[in-house]
Amino acid sequence: MSVVEEHRGGNLTRSVGFYGLMFVSLGSIIGSGWLLGALTAAETAGPASIISWVLAAAMLATLALVYAELGATYPVAGGSGRFPYYSHGPIVGFIGGWAAWVQAVFIAPIEVLAAITYVNSVHWVNTNFAMIGTDGLLNTRGLVVAVILMLLFTAMNLAGAQFMSESNVILVIWKTAVPFLAIGVIASLSFHPGNFTAGGGFMPHGWHGVFAALPVGVVFALQGFEQAVCLAGEARNPRKDLSRAILTAMGIGALLYTLLQVTMIAGLNPADVAHNWDRPLGQDPSDYGAWYTLALAVGATWLAVILIIDAVISPAGTGIVYLGTSARLSYALGEEREMPGALARTNARGVPYISIIVALVVGLIGFGPFKSWAALVSAVTGATAVMYAMAPIALGSLHLSDGDRPRQYRMPWPKVLLPTAFVSANLILYWGGYDVNLKVVGAIAVGLVVFVVGSVVNRTHAFSTFRNSWWIPVWLGGVLVIGRFGRYGDPTKGGVQRHTDSLPAFVDLGVVIAFALVIYYLAVAMRLEPNGVNEEVAKDAHQLAGLDELTTA
Repeated sequence: MSVVEEHRGGNLTRSVGFYGLMFVSLGSIIGSGWLLGALTAAETAGPASIISWVLAAAMLATLALVYAELGATYPVAGGSGRFPYYSHGPIVGFIGGWAAWVQAVFIAPIEVLAAITYVNSVHWVNTNFAMIGTDGLLNTRGLVVAVILMLLFTAMNLAGAQFMSESNVILVIWKTAVPFLAIGVIASLSFHPGNFTAGGGFMPHGWHGVFAALPVGVVFALQGFEQAVCLAGEARNPRKDLSRAILTAMGIGALLYTLLQVTMIAGLNPADVAHNWDRPLGQDPSDYGAWYTLALAVGATWLAVILIIDAVISPAGTGIVYLGTSARLSYALGEEREMPGALARTNARGVPYISIIVALVVGLIGFGPFKSWAALVSAVTGATAVMYAMAPIALGSLHLSDGDRPRQYRMPWPKVLLPTAFVSANLILYWGGYDVNLKVVGAIAVGLVVFVVGSVVNRTHAFSTFRNSWWIPVWLGGVLVIGRFGRYGDPTKGGVQRHTDSLPAFVDLGVVIAFALVIYYLAVAMRLEPNGVNEEVAKDAHQLAGLDELTTA
């Protein structure tokens, strides 16, 4: 089968440099998560929520190393969804790409909703231009504003990746500076070391609380480092810049969020956490958000005003990035014959405009009656964990089946860190709880129906790779079974499992780790042979051509 036959889409333009890539990843990490994540984590784990951030950073750092090598070696658009194609063929590739697209496409509306919620809390706006009804959902006026914001995000992305990434730089500088400013100001005005042992001690809910905090905002806040990979097909020098961009953004994000958690815990009024951590602010958080309330409590009124402004800019900046990267993921899906080829169509600027419009439409549908930020975040985190899990399996397989390909960056200790990264993704899934994982698996099943229909209609060879794919139902089925008997339930209800026949503490983690290791080595053993990998990679030859010249330029 020729490369010309397989190349169904248009060509992208390589115009994004190191800082554009780095700020795309960093801008994805710093969004509504910093405004809401620290308080939710403190309520769930108390002072030990600091461990939650450090643990999440360590787990995601292993995954960042994986993405750094994959992105630098295979710099193609929507790379998060393409790597499983290369290693295991169309079925596994579609599942990985679909999970990546599902988690990305709904983040833009989440961030828009967060921005509108904060603005609506301003007394004048709530009185004269209310955008949220008494039921907590967007009213007609709010929906109009939401559509306008999504259209603005779309226009910025249609202008091209270079314009989007360069415009994003200014937003990200602001988004990064404000949290660090909040840390310095609040820590200098209110820092109570005794809070770290108040309300039941440093770990009032034990390790269960530490782990339960991860899916209710901690992992969500830190995810996004891989977004630079989605723009790899438009990077000027991907082999040189991608790995540095991903690891730099991850390092800054991990440091920022850990310091934010320390600052919040120490800055609280000791009387409010003397007995428990159910209401760390002494009252329900102001509609403006926890950091706004804390800034007012310590007397930093001017900082509170800045935080209100940032409550719009941070979510909006993240929404712009995710609308664009979700379009690159559907572009990658569109390059396969099982999906509509129009998704991979580009305009004269090299922009996948059909995919961007699809992301807009699906994002608008996302303004449905979601119960809470935490509920939607937990579901998105579950889909993200599935996407993350695919990466170490893909890289471990490609080391064996495509090991001769030039690599500008190689992750350290791959025989140890690749299975560790897969285990990390499985633990994130497990801590999300059975109910959330059931929804995630259901969303994957819906995608598979679309895939099967496309394969039958277009008479593709996808089903011939089932022998490389049957570990998927074993893996996802095992995730559900372990979750059913696990200790973690709906994270929005405290993360406590509703079943009484749960696995004992830490035994459950041993079961998850052992199961994940078995699946990892089984999946790697079922990889495509070198000829099969070459065939899949050849479909993206138009994006990979000329990389040697770019690297030496």
